[in-house]
Amino acid sequence: MMRVFFLSVFVVFTTPVAAAMPGCAAGQEEKGCMMQTIWEATAGFPADKRDRLKTLFLNTLALSGDKALLAEWEGRLGGEAAPQPHYPDYVRERAEAELQEADWNRFLQRAQAGLPPFNIGRPELMAAGARLAPDAVTRRRVTDAMFALAGPAQPAARPLENFERGDFGHVLSELAMETCDLAMFDRAVQLTVEPDGLRYAFWRARITGDAAALAARVRAGASQPQDTRHVREALEGYGAILQRGYCPA
Repeated sequence: MMRVFFLSVFVVFTTPVAAAMPGCAAGQEEKGCMMQTIWEATAGFPADKRDRLKTLFLNTLALSGDKALLAEWEGRLGGEAAPQPHYPDYVRERAEAELQEADWNRFLQRAQAGLPPFNIGRPELMAAGARLAPDAVTRRRVTDAMFALAGPAQPAARPLENFERGDFGHVLSELAMETCDLAMFDRAVQLTVEPDGLRYAFWRARITGDAAALAARVRAGASQPQDTRHVREALEGYGAILQRGYCPA
C-alpha cells in the first residue's frame, strides 16, 4: 500500500507542468488567467530579469483598458504601468510623403525596383503604405506586391540568406492579424524566421478566437532562466488581443 502511495506522489510531482495544469478557460476569466500564466512563466528568472519585465507586463495589461485588473497587478508587483511616450511614426511619414509625390502605381513601381526610399526598410515601408490604402482593393495590390517580392517560403533556408523575406513575413502576418484574414496570415507566417513562434500563435488565435489553449504552451516554455524571449513573445502576442479584442466570428 505504501509503495503505491509513494509511486502516486512521484507521478504527480514529476508530471510536466504543461500536462498537469489545464489551459485558461475561454471567456470572461481568460484575461486574468492568461496574464497570471505569463507572469508565472517568469518564476525561474533571476530577480533583475523579472524586475525588468514588470513594466512591460503592466504596460501590456494596460492595453486591455481593465483598470481594476491593472490596479490589482500594480499592487502585486509593486510597480505602475508607464504611459508610452508618443514617438513620431517615421515609417508612416515616409510612406505618406511618397504618396503625396506619386500615385499608387508609382509607389508600387518604386517599391518593386527598390528605389529610394524603398532601398532601406522596404517591407516596413510597404506595410505602412498598405495601412494608408483608401480601400480593400488598393490594400490587396500592395500586399500582393509584398508577397511577390518576398518569394516563396523556404523552410530550409537560413535566416540571413534572405533576411528581407523574414521581414516581409513578419509585417504581412501583422497586417493579416489586424484585418482578421486567416488565409493571408497562414501564408505570411510561413515566410517568417520562426513560423511556429509564440507571438504568431497568439496573433493567429486573435483571428480564430481561441487564445485560451495557449496557456499550456506558455507554461511549457518557461524552462530557460536566462532567456526572456518566451515571455516577451507571449506579451507581444497576447497584447494584440488585449488591445484589439478578438476578430468577429
